[in-house]
Amino acid sequence: MSQKTLSLLLKTIIIGVALCLAVVYIWVVPEIGGPLAEAGDGEFRSLYVPWLIIIELTALPIIAALVLAWLIARNIGLDRSFSRQNAKLLGVIAILAAADSAYFFIANAVMMLLNMTHPGIMIFSLIACFAGVAVCVAAAGLSHLVLKAAKLQEQSDLTI
Repeated sequence: MSQKTLSLLLKTIIIGVALCLAVVYIWVVPEIGGPLAEAGDGEFRSLYVPWLIIIELTALPIIAALVLAWLIARNIGLDRSFSRQNAKLLGVIAILAAADSAYFFIANAVMMLLNMTHPGIMIFSLIACFAGVAVCVAAAGLSHLVLKAAKLQEQSDLTI
């Protein structure tokens, strides 16, 4: 597979993820949250808007990470796969994933302390936080490997 083909494939996947993200945050989250807030005796009705804001804010770091992933895909298409810039972009993606996971965990913990959530929601949210941490670790690992490869490539270019 050529660099340009790989870049095009990555960009297609990024667009697909962005579309899925839009559907989830614009349609699915509000659509599911409404009936959940009304369930039972409606005790969670007043919590719908605060929870909606908390959840919707988690989209911002994801959007930023998708933009950075697009830049990485562009660099791959320009035959700059192993560059310090790509390593830095992957490092920023790792920070975004860690920050998003930390924000969501802290927001859940605060809501739990204020008795504004159900313990089951807190347990479920830990799965989302774990996924964010997994993305953080993967991006940090890739950043490290890309940086090492970039340094080797620079040494090789100087030798030639």
